[in-house]
Amino acid sequence: MQKFLVPGAVSAVIGIALGTVATLGITAAAQQNTRPEVDRSGNADSSLLNQVEYGSR
Repeated sequence: MQKFLVPGAVSAVIGIALGTVATLGITAAAQQNTRPEVDRSGNADSSLLNQVEYGSR
């Protein structure tokens, strides 16, 4: 019984440790915790924000 119990317990502990490290590593790699930069290089005088533009008639 002892020759199966000890290796089984060691294998379970190693499996849990590897699973935890893999889960935390994948989660950290998949995170997006930065916000994108806004492009503010446009000309404010030519913007038509909240104005209806029907085109040339």
